[in-house]
Amino acid sequence: MKFSMMTGAFVIAALTATAAVADTVDKTGWPESFTVGTGSQGGTYFGYGTGWANIAGEELGVSGAAEVTGGPMQNMALVHSGDLPFGMTTMGPAAESIAGSNPIAPGLQMDKACAMFPMYQTPFSITALSSSGITSVADIPEGARIGFGPAGSTSDTYFPRMMEELGVKFERRNGGWSDLGSQLQDGLLDVIAFAAGVPVPAVSQLEVQTDINIIEFTEEEQAAITKAFPVANFDIAADSYTTLEAPARSVSMWNFAIANCDLPETFVYGVVKAVMSDNERMVATHKAARSTLPEFWDRNQVMKWHPGAARWFQETQGADIPADMIYGN
Repeated sequence: MKFSMMTGAFVIAALTATAAVADTVDKTGWPESFTVGTGSQGGTYFGYGTGWANIAGEELGVSGAAEVTGGPMQNMALVHSGDLPFGMTTMGPAAESIAGSNPIAPGLQMDKACAMFPMYQTPFSITALSSSGITSVADIPEGARIGFGPAGSTSDTYFPRMMEELGVKFERRNGGWSDLGSQLQDGLLDVIAFAAGVPVPAVSQLEVQTDINIIEFTEEEQAAITKAFPVANFDIAADSYTTLEAPARSVSMWNFAIANCDLPETFVYGVVKAVMSDNERMVATHKAARSTLPEFWDRNQVMKWHPGAARWFQETQGADIPADMIYGN
């Protein structure tokens, strides 16, 4: 009985101490609720954003929800203006928005959207029919008909530029991924160039129906692209497709969660802690969160960090974030 009473006393003491620590957090300026700008309903952004909004809201005792938006470019604009406190973007749209090249507000430097935490990668991959004889980027003939995905997508925005950087001269085609896959199989396209999570369903379907080549970049091509664009080295795992016998060299563009730079430091710190401290919980909300790991903080070389986010990564990861990359410094 004494043991039970003592145990209860220790539990009460521990809870009291925890509450005391929680009460010391400065919640000045904290909102009663928050919204995360995502993308189209049914897409990865919406599902992923809903997941971390719920997790952060539960942990902080603040109601969190996801909002359908036009995606990375619009999220940069909405978070910069303060119309939304949080959003999600990719490094390319982030870089263009900061430079004043966001088509939503040309000339406006959207520098009040701050980096918060790494999300996941969007790989770029190239596919051709084996019968075409195209086994490398250098094999792509002049005037090749290349399908780059839906107009205005991340793939359509960056992959044509990458091909031009590598000296490829092509005819640009757009469309949905399934439609482009069918066009490739019917001989209406020579190559399809995807920026999407792997395995890409259209490519998986193609390799069941016909022989295809999944084309990797050479080390030199990879280096040229990573130097010219906000992407990182990436290997498409061999088990992604039955066609692959070894990992295929590629590049990927990182997706990051963003916060309005003027949000309270303690609030953003709490959000980052909630999301980054329990990866299993995040993965349970969306499989893309397998890459939502603290060690990937350094994948941001574009946006300034929110002070609250920077403090969490510095304290827990020993992150060497330069002072001039933290907003307000």
